Amino acid sequence: MNCPAMSASASSCSSSCSYSTFRPPPLLAQISNDSQRSVQYSRLPFEAFAALNLSVKGYHQHHRGWGEKQLLERHSLPLRAMVTSNPLNIPSAASVISDDEKIGVLLLNLGGPETLDDVQPFLFNLFADPDIIRLPPLFQFLQKPLAQFISVARAPKSREGYASIGGGSPLRVITDEQAEELRKCLCEKNVPAKVYVGMRYWHPFTEEAIEQIKRDGITKLVVLPLYPQFSISTSGSSLRLLERIFREDEYLVNMQHTVIPSWYQREGYIKAMANLIQSELGKFGSPNQVVIFFSAHGVPLAYVEEAGDPYKAEMEECVDLIMEELDKRKITNTYTLAYQSRVGPVEWLKPYTEEAITELGKKGVENLLAVPISFVSEHIETLEEIDVEYKELALKSGIKNWGRVPALGTEPLFISDLADAVVESLPYVGAMAVSNLEARQSLVPLGSVEELLATYDSQRRELPAPVTMWEWGWTKSAETWNGRAAMLAVLALLVLEVTTGKGFLHQWGILPSSQ
Repeated sequence: MNCPAMSASASSCSSSCSYSTFRPPPLLAQISNDSQRSVQYSRLPFEAFAALNLSVKGYHQHHRGWGEKQLLERHSLPLRAMVTSNPLNIPSAASVISDDEKIGVLLLNLGGPETLDDVQPFLFNLFADPDIIRLPPLFQFLQKPLAQFISVARAPKSREGYASIGGGSPLRVITDEQAEELRKCLCEKNVPAKVYVGMRYWHPFTEEAIEQIKRDGITKLVVLPLYPQFSISTSGSSLRLLERIFREDEYLVNMQHTVIPSWYQREGYIKAMANLIQSELGKFGSPNQVVIFFSAHGVPLAYVEEAGDPYKAEMEECVDLIMEELDKRKITNTYTLAYQSRVGPVEWLKPYTEEAITELGKKGVENLLAVPISFVSEHIETLEEIDVEYKELALKSGIKNWGRVPALGTEPLFISDLADAVVESLPYVGAMAVSNLEARQSLVPLGSVEELLATYDSQRRELPAPVTMWEWGWTKSAETWNGRAAMLAVLALLVLEVTTGKGFLHQWGILPSSQ
């Protein structure tokens, strides 16, 4: 892979926050408001790192693009991964790497079953994570029994999906390739570093990567989740686990490190996405008639509304930035954003991808380009859910021409941009853990992850309960609890079914008999 020259990347960094607010044309006047994404963007209302005393006077927000002066004037620091130029005159990366130091980069990702036999245990690991399924404190003892039930129930259908894409997830292979290309690119940028892969729910697990990091004697570590946008259920879960590992290990406690929580607004990433979209649009007979359909992995609505997850806001801004870049290239197609892959009876972020596709078909859209916006690697949700299920639904709904933008994978501009993010972070590795540097709006030590996860409120150490009090009736809060009480009652019955092998589901043949 040809990694772009350092001079090119340097100019990229200096302009990466220069996007101005763009107001794209509304998406098809006929489509309902529910399926249109609001163009007006509201910046995240989170006091991200108050616990780190990263405060300065003078907060002025006039537009999305921030220069050095504006960054220094901010009194609160939202979850950012863009590292600007050097406002505090901190040394360059090369000057802070001594001969006896060993640099490591840890890439965090979800993981995926590599064979059909791996599917059920992978699903168990996934649903046993309290950041994926959040139970009230009194019912947390049901986490593993519930995960067992869901994984057993979903495994047959999931195996069919994985069988249709070759018998397993390609995620590990692709992530390993990304790690190797990132290592090469860092080397070309005069940063000799080892790059590790840590998966949350399958091999190589994060714990395995950490053991290798310790064996290699790494002294400075940059943690880079491969999720462009931050969510409690993705980057947050991986960072929470990593923080627990660091806290319990004497070697890791003393290791200098930093975390880049999200990087969706980096110029290299935005341009790489725009390049892929522009290329795929060119394959349509009438490129300007194509609706660009951003499909992101969904999260439960409660994560955003009640737990302060910034995912929705970051996703919307990410789409805006990509469309701004396309507008600079005279590409002004209409577009929309929807959310896929919801699980369970609770409400997830809307509009749902399948419903939005159906509605677009009803409104006469004939050309649709799907963009898997939250994924940087091909896996089950791109290869099977989008390429098979959603394509079939689109054609049935009246859409005549379907296209799909590939995941970034090892696209050179993308890999180079990740390398730039690592290089730019190196002067600050370990710094925020011991001082109150003001201008690093993106880099956080693992010691602050609990604050970061606790709805960006330094006064709370845990994610808040979904509602603050129990009440019965028809208020929004009461309806939430009513539904959860009913769900927990059902779950208790299901757990009994699974553990005893008896019950109405076995009698009706829904679950196999243990006899």
